[in-house]
Amino acid sequence: MKMKQALLGLTLAAALVLPASAADALRVNGQDLWTQARARLVEGGTTYVSLRTVAGVLAPNAVVSWENGTAWVRGSGVTLSARPGDQWLTVNGRALYIPYEVRLEDGTTLVPVRALAQALGGEVDWSRKDGVTLIPGSGRPADPSYTEEELYWLSRIISAESRGEPLLGKLAVGTVVLNRVASDEFPDTIYDVIFDRKWGVQFTPVANGTVYDDPTEESVLAAKLVLDGARAAGDSLYFLAPDLTDNHWIMENQTHVTTIGCHWFYK
Repeated sequence: MKMKQALLGLTLAAALVLPASAADALRVNGQDLWTQARARLVEGGTTYVSLRTVAGVLAPNAVVSWENGTAWVRGSGVTLSARPGDQWLTVNGRALYIPYEVRLEDGTTLVPVRALAQALGGEVDWSRKDGVTLIPGSGRPADPSYTEEELYWLSRIISAESRGEPLLGKLAVGTVVLNRVASDEFPDTIYDVIFDRKWGVQFTPVANGTVYDDPTEESVLAAKLVLDGARAAGDSLYFLAPDLTDNHWIMENQTHVTTIGCHWFYK
């Protein structure tokens, strides 16, 4: 896969949210389902909709159920789960990021319309005149744009660098790796970025061997989320834990972006 071009596309797709001034309309085949889908705008101008209602439009042959605190959509080649409080939904082994969480309101599971459309092979368009237009597609997600090898190595470097960090911190470590892949200053693949030795070993886990340890479950999740477009720490290319190292070159020579957990991120 041409990772640099693919990463640019993923980053742009992940950045697309619906403007807060969007008309209160959710149009599907000319019909307005805004009220039926209990649609509403939340933080960042993101439009949330009823999972059951919209899944019924995008995957009409699938069955929606509620089991042990999780909403499920099953059938016609798709298995999707969304648990209120989680910052992701899963579909056919993939994980899609939901920054403001899956929500449960008055017994209705609400998810962002874009994430649900991506999960079920549909598309979302928006205009100031018509509001949100949902375009049904295949009813199932496209194949992932990443390989098993990319998932293997990204999950391991995330795990080795950020055990004990929150999910956001793990996403940020993964973001740094993929930002480097996308940058002309670094190698073009995840593996080559991790094991880059042009200016010495880039990641401590490569030097001490912990990059080869089995990753934690949450690190695998974080890797899937990042590979499918989730980003944290902006355009950071470097990170360090100042309390755990005597080498503060990054802090002295790069621009601070954010701090998450014990890691400081720089570009």
